[in-house]
Amino acid sequence: MLALDTSKKLSFSKLIASGDLVIVYERHETMKAVKVCEGSVFQNRFGMFKHSHWIGLPFGSKVYSNKSGYVYLLAPSPELWTLVLSHRTQILYIADISFVIMYLEIVPGCLVLESGTGSGSLTTSLVRAVAPTGHVHTFDFHEQRAASAREDFERTGVSSMVTVGVRDIQGKGFPDELCGLADAVFLDLPQPWLVIVSAAKMLKPDATLCSFSPCIEQVQRSCEALRTNFTDIRTFEVLLRTYEVREVKINSMRGQGGSPCQQPPCKRRHTNEGSDKQESVSSAIMARPSAEARGHTGYLTFARLRCSA
Repeated sequence: MLALDTSKKLSFSKLIASGDLVIVYERHETMKAVKVCEGSVFQNRFGMFKHSHWIGLPFGSKVYSNKSGYVYLLAPSPELWTLVLSHRTQILYIADISFVIMYLEIVPGCLVLESGTGSGSLTTSLVRAVAPTGHVHTFDFHEQRAASAREDFERTGVSSMVTVGVRDIQGKGFPDELCGLADAVFLDLPQPWLVIVSAAKMLKPDATLCSFSPCIEQVQRSCEALRTNFTDIRTFEVLLRTYEVREVKINSMRGQGGSPCQQPPCKRRHTNEGSDKQESVSSAIMARPSAEARGHTGYLTFARLRCSA
């Protein structure tokens, strides 16, 4: 689990117990979150796996099915949770999340405000960044979405360090009781410029704000609003290029002396009977760009609260 309470550090060293959430890993694009229950089974294309065989094993264990297939049981880190969570809204992925945490200067002990919660992908990573003594207040105007996020935070064990509120931040702003307490504010809203004044009141002196927007027109209006109370305004677009690393087979023809011979260009190669050439197969590790690389996700605009003279 990510964390049990605010007094414990985030650790995956403990053994798997009944009631724990594990990430069942087949390969990097095939994973599933499963709650371990005594007497339950997990089935996939590799066969049937009994949960009772998982209990007592350390996270990261390789376990076998009744058909000798295998999977890995991984701890639900924020990175893995981002890949398996239910998408109630469009989510932020690892490249944007890591950039946000770095530029917002979020460290253990920080108090962070977020709007809106959405699927909770970023929220889970924010909680790990502020743990074990910090706290995240996240808000969403949609009551059912907020309730689902609370359930997910319970499942991943971070609920003690995050408070989920139902509030129309664009219309009402952030709650007054948080005024001047926030080390960072993150906005993922259709009209973030409507919240800039409220966000400025929430932040400590010299603290930072980030706004995520998919369209450049939203960025332009947000930057105009930020100029009143903020400085050091910057906008970034984070593009990630993923490479696939795999083993490939290489065929070659060799003559009597062992030197490689050029293969015919056609797919089906023919050799004359009695030829002294032999075909050999070798393997090599190759890397190439993924055919389904993720492109534009959105623009990240950062700004620092201007200190009064």
